[in-house]
Amino acid sequence: MKKPRILFTVALIFMVFFPINFVNADDYQVEFLLRGTNLDVTYDLKIVFPENLFEYYADKSHSITSTNEFSGFVTPYVFEPVANRVWEINNNDEDFANSVLMIVHQMNYEETTPVKYPVEIMIDGKGDCDLFSIIAASIMKAGGLDVILLYYEEQTHMNIGVALSSSPQDARDSAYHVSYDNSQYYIAECTGENWIDGWRVGECPPELKDVNAEVISLENSEQVAPGQTSASFASLEASILSLDITPVVSFQNTDLNLRGQLSPSNENHNITFYASINNSPWTVIGSTSTKPNGYFQYLLKNEFSGIISIRASWSGDNQYAGSVSATKNVTIIPLIAVELTILVILLGVAGIILIVITKRSQNKEIQTEYW
Repeated sequence: MKKPRILFTVALIFMVFFPINFVNADDYQVEFLLRGTNLDVTYDLKIVFPENLFEYYADKSHSITSTNEFSGFVTPYVFEPVANRVWEINNNDEDFANSVLMIVHQMNYEETTPVKYPVEIMIDGKGDCDLFSIIAASIMKAGGLDVILLYYEEQTHMNIGVALSSSPQDARDSAYHVSYDNSQYYIAECTGENWIDGWRVGECPPELKDVNAEVISLENSEQVAPGQTSASFASLEASILSLDITPVVSFQNTDLNLRGQLSPSNENHNITFYASINNSPWTVIGSTSTKPNGYFQYLLKNEFSGIISIRASWSGDNQYAGSVSATKNVTIIPLIAVELTILVILLGVAGIILIVITKRSQNKEIQTEYW
């Protein structure tokens, strides 16, 4: 029984002092045709997903126990670059919403279980009503729209509701909406493979017009992820982002030196740093800009303790796809452990001194008795 424990201890020490860092692989790219406010112009939107961002979602739990948990699969932060591109070809929230619907209307319908995250769905290129609704809600929310999920239990169907600044003008039927939290949310049907003449915001499938839907708010949607997509109407070249952190073992409230390089080697590109503390949800911990040679450096005043996973991310531009660095792990020793260690050492030293003094005193007493 002792040998496995010894091997486990050796492996743990090795992981702490020599953390494994995975090398970036090829990114995923998908393309969608879009039309915006000017319906006479067709755009080719290219969306790029970093490989390790896909792995991040693939490793997350995909189980749900109630319909309210669908909101946790909505990931607006990841799709902010996509929403920014969609806004470039639209000048009002209705047209923006319809352009987003065009994206999901180009995906192949296939009943899918379990629930997946939008990054996984778009790379797969197929899904069903709830998955398409999750994608549309993610992009619309990233674009600043107020969105809810709508679940029809008897029909086992899902679509979304969108709050607009005014009643839809392009709906080819009476604009349908649901009332929730003192707002009107117009129906947006996300299924259908006709991206040009498919469902528009405000249009409701006939079988759902007299059905009460369960409203799922997006208050629990994901706030931050360790990276974002890239999006452009032009072809995107690959980028590479490296990250090194020193020291790999440190004490709480000491500085960590985060440095690396971005290729393309241009200056003034914003690099964002994310951290997961002891497997907690990822959060943004800081940002910096690249120097003329693409190098960057950031001193993190570390207030955490335990195993800290850190990534760097660049969201890309109109020429280059964004990239996410490999994950780096550092071990932070809490101050209380240091304080306890010092206390034990001081007590040990005090004990030794006390023993020495006691022995000397005893020796003097013996000498006195002898003389």
